Amino acid sequence: MKRPAALNLLRRVGLISGLAGALALAGCGGGLRPLIGLNLQLARGGEVRAPSLAGPWLALIRSREGRGRVELIALDRNAPVPLPGLNRPDAQPLSVAVDQRGEHLAVVRQLEGRTELVLYRRSLQALQPIALQPAGVPRQVQLSADGRVLAVELSRDGRWQVDLLELP
Repeated sequence: MKRPAALNLLRRVGLISGLAGALALAGCGGGLRPLIGLNLQLARGGEVRAPSLAGPWLALIRSREGRGRVELIALDRNAPVPLPGLNRPDAQPLSVAVDQRGEHLAVVRQLEGRTELVLYRRSLQALQPIALQPAGVPRQVQLSADGRVLAVELSRDGRWQVDLLELP
C-alpha cells in the first residue's frame, strides 16, 4: 500500500526539523565557556567561596591560612576594589551579597563568638550592624539588585526562616 506523497513529505520535514533541533541542542551543550583569565585570578591566593554576582560586580569570601576576607571584584576591569573598614582580622565572614551598583555589601560574619549581619556602604566606607527583630542567628544573605531589600536566612528557636528587610 502506497502512502500519499504529502504524508511522506511531512514525515521527511518532521525528521529534518527534529535532526536540526537535536543538532542545535547539542551545540548548546558545549556553549558554556569559563572566563579563563578571571578564573585564574580567582584561583590564585587561597580558597574562594560564597560568590555573589550582580551586574559588573563579584563579591566573594577568600580564605587564607584559616582567615576569611570579603573581596569585591569589578568584572569590567578584572580588578579587586578596596573595601576599607570592612574586613577585621578577628571576624570570620560566612556569607556576602552585593547590589548591582557595587555600593552595598551585606555580610554575615562571626565576631567574638556571635554571628551578626552587617551592611557595608562602599561610598561612605561605613559598616552598619543590622539588628534582627525578633532575634535570630543569620546564616546566609542576599541583596536585591537595587540594594533596597535584604533577604536573610536565619535560625530562630531551632527553625530556619527567611526574613526580608527593607533598607533605608
